[in-house]
Amino acid sequence: MPDMPAYPVGLRLEGRRVVVLGGGSVAQRRLPALVAAGADVLLISPEATPSVEVMASTGEIRWERRGYRDGDLAEAWYALIATSDPDANTAASAEGEARRVWCVRSDDAEAATAWTPATGRSEGVTVAVMTGSDPRRSAAVRDAVIEGLRDGSLPARQHRSRTAGVALVGGGPGDPDLITVRGRRLLAEADVVIADRLGPRDLLDELPPHVEVIDAAKIPYGRAMAQEAINDALMEHAKAGKLVVRLKGGDPYVFGRGMEEVEALTEAGIPVTVVPGISSSISVPGAAGIPVTHRGVAHEFTVVSGHAAPDDPASLVDWPALARLRGTLVMLMAVERAGAIAATLIEHGRDPRTPVAVIQEGTTSAQRRVDATLETVAETVAAEGVRPPAVIVVGDVVHVGPPARHS
Repeated sequence: MPDMPAYPVGLRLEGRRVVVLGGGSVAQRRLPALVAAGADVLLISPEATPSVEVMASTGEIRWERRGYRDGDLAEAWYALIATSDPDANTAASAEGEARRVWCVRSDDAEAATAWTPATGRSEGVTVAVMTGSDPRRSAAVRDAVIEGLRDGSLPARQHRSRTAGVALVGGGPGDPDLITVRGRRLLAEADVVIADRLGPRDLLDELPPHVEVIDAAKIPYGRAMAQEAINDALMEHAKAGKLVVRLKGGDPYVFGRGMEEVEALTEAGIPVTVVPGISSSISVPGAAGIPVTHRGVAHEFTVVSGHAAPDDPASLVDWPALARLRGTLVMLMAVERAGAIAATLIEHGRDPRTPVAVIQEGTTSAQRRVDATLETVAETVAAEGVRPPAVIVVGDVVHVGPPARHS
C-alpha cells in the first residue's frame, strides 16, 4: 500500500492529558519532548526503563504500574501506544478511534491515526519531517535541515523578532570549520560584519551580497585610536537598526580587546552578545600534534602575550616567574620577540635545551611547524622565515606527539 498523505499540524499539549502505554525504549525517546511541551503525561506500564523511572520519581510524569485497561484513554487528548503486547495495542487503538483521540502506534504505523515526525529544534525553530513509512529518511532530512540552520549554511533570517545590536563572535584559530555553531548562525543573520585580519576569512565569502563586510584594519581613524574608531563603527551601524557581527580571531577575551568593545557598547546602551571562540592557544598546538598538558609531563599550562618585549615597561608579564614554572608555556604574538623572550627565560633559570615549537598559521591550509630549543629558537625563526600569526609552545610536551614534519 502506498504511503497515505498526512496533514501536518503542531499540537499544543500544555496542561492537557497525554497517555503513554508502555515504558520501554520508545517511551524513553518520546517522553522528554512531551514533558518539554508541558503535557500532563500519564504513563501506564507494568515496568519501565531506568531513565523513564527517573522521570516518574522526579515528578515529571505520573506512572501507574499496570497493563492497559479499557477506559485508560478517557479524557486524553493524545496517546502514544508502545507496549510489547500486540493485543493491548490493538485494543487501545480501537478505544482511541472510538473516543476520537489521536493515537500513535509504534508497532503498526498503518493502523495509527497519527504519526510522530522526526523533529529537531534550533534557536526557536522546530523542524518536523514526515516521509511516510521511511523513518530513517525522515531523520536524515531533519538532521540536514537542523545542521543547516545551526551552521548558517541554510539561510533563515528572522524578520519579526530580530533585534539590532552587536555580537562579538570568536571566530576560532583560522579554520572556518572551527567557529562555533552559534557564531556561524549569527554570521548568517548579520547585516554588517566588521572583521579582524585573523578571523576566519573563508567564511566571509559565503555571506550574501547584501551583507556589508568591513575590514577593521582599514577603518579610517585619523588622530583617534584605532580601537576607538572600531567602537564608533560598531555603534554607528547598530544605532542604524542593523545586526552587527564583530568577527574576531580566536576568543574575544583572549588578547582580543573584546571587553573594551563590550564596555563601550554597554555605555552607549547598545545590546551586545559575546560568543566565545576556540582560542589558538590550545587549538593550534593541538592541530600540530602537541598537547598543552600530558600525564606525567605537564600538569599546567600558561598562556602569555609576547606583544611587548620582556624589558618593555608596557609588558605586564612576570617573565622571571614564568621561567621557574615547570609546565607548558604558550606564547601568542611573540614571533618578533622570540629571541629576547627566550634569552630572558634562560637568564632566569629555564633550561636552554627546553624544546620549542613554532606553529605558523595553525589550523589553516598554510599551517607549518618548526621545532627548536630555547637557545636556538631565535636563529631558527629567522632562518625559516617564520612570520605572524604564529603560536610558540615551550616545554617537554613538544616531544610528546608524533615527530614534527618540517615545511
